[in-house]
Amino acid sequence: MRSVWRGAVSFGLVTIGVRLFSATEEHDFRFHQMHREDGGRIRYKRVCSACGEEVAFADIAKGYELEDGRVVVLDGEDFETLPIETDRSIQVLEFVPVEEIDPIYFQKSYYLEPDKAAVRPYVLLRTALEDAERLAVVKITIRQRQTLATLRARDDVLVLHTMLWPDEIRRPEFDFLGSGVEVRPQELRMASSLVESMAGSFEEEEFTDDYRDAMEKLITAKAEGVALPVAGEAEEAGEVIDLMTALERSVEAAKSARGGPAKSAKAGKKASAEKKASSA
Repeated sequence: MRSVWRGAVSFGLVTIGVRLFSATEEHDFRFHQMHREDGGRIRYKRVCSACGEEVAFADIAKGYELEDGRVVVLDGEDFETLPIETDRSIQVLEFVPVEEIDPIYFQKSYYLEPDKAAVRPYVLLRTALEDAERLAVVKITIRQRQTLATLRARDDVLVLHTMLWPDEIRRPEFDFLGSGVEVRPQELRMASSLVESMAGSFEEEEFTDDYRDAMEKLITAKAEGVALPVAGEAEEAGEVIDLMTALERSVEAAKSARGGPAKSAKAGKKASAEKKASSA
């Protein structure tokens, strides 16, 4: 992995030299735009709308259009004059309980690797966060853009999550909100039963990207000139049922799925063993 940022975590008088590495990578397929007739790749040129000439990347500046139609053009020197901290530091602002920050704020995740001379204070901060069950709220500047972020301990490393600012979170404005819709007690009990019957622990290896697997098979078939895989037929719409009936059938289906032959056999062996132990 290549580091995308290098600097230091600063809290109190403690400084921890670190490097940032992207913690995630997308495995989706990247498609190019192609000319259907001859398979040629579609390319784009940077052309000026005023003079019609192609413009080199080095000659391109950034512009922001105002509401009145005027455009403010900014170059590299303008961005350097911004009054923000760019000293390659991660400034710890405060430590907050984990449950206080809604995941809706999170953007991108990074692993932090300590410099050789900073391993001890790095482990100290990681352990302190684990023991206190808190996140560190920090500010960091990446690519000239200051952002809010959090630091947390995960699998023996510190992870930084960049965040949206509070005013970037939209408020939900839907017609049904405030309409006073109530659910019946029996519906709530049945829904709770359904949640309980489907309860489990998150095991990441149990989840796979079915779309990516299907797309890989499709591309392979097209490349080798063989018959394309047949997509499964969509299920026909069934009878219209009320909410309570739907909940009851869902609970039955969930219990049936959880109590398959393997699990039933396991449960039977356990019951038999308990019976022998009680009779001994």
